[in-house]
Amino acid sequence: METTLRITSAHAGRSFVARIEKISGQKLLACYQCGKCSAGCPMAAYMDVLPNQMIRMAQLGMQQQLLASNAIWMCVSCLTCNSRCPKGIKIAEVIEALRKTALNDGQRNDHLEILELSSEARSVLPPIATISAMRKLTS
Repeated sequence: METTLRITSAHAGRSFVARIEKISGQKLLACYQCGKCSAGCPMAAYMDVLPNQMIRMAQLGMQQQLLASNAIWMCVSCLTCNSRCPKGIKIAEVIEALRKTALNDGQRNDHLEILELSSEARSVLPPIATISAMRKLTS
């Protein structure tokens, strides 16, 4: 199924970008979409939107689509994306800002069920990622 994206003035607005930049402390427009963050993400196979795509959607002001995605809840905060970004963008902080925005707007989409992941998938997750996911499940 192919989706067509039409960029309108509603998508091009800076208010969503400014909100996420303020919360995360990161400059979203510095991202030039190299994809290194997504290439190293251990949860990429389980995300409907990859980390670099999240940044691009935010840049375009696609707030509803981005906050409705499961990807912001699938991130396990392992910080691989942060270490791989050649522009020094702390993508994990951006994703955390997206979570905070979703929760502040009354959205809660807890999509990650640890036991639904295969034992092989769980074995490659960094320990901090598993701890982060467990904290999310118990809070």
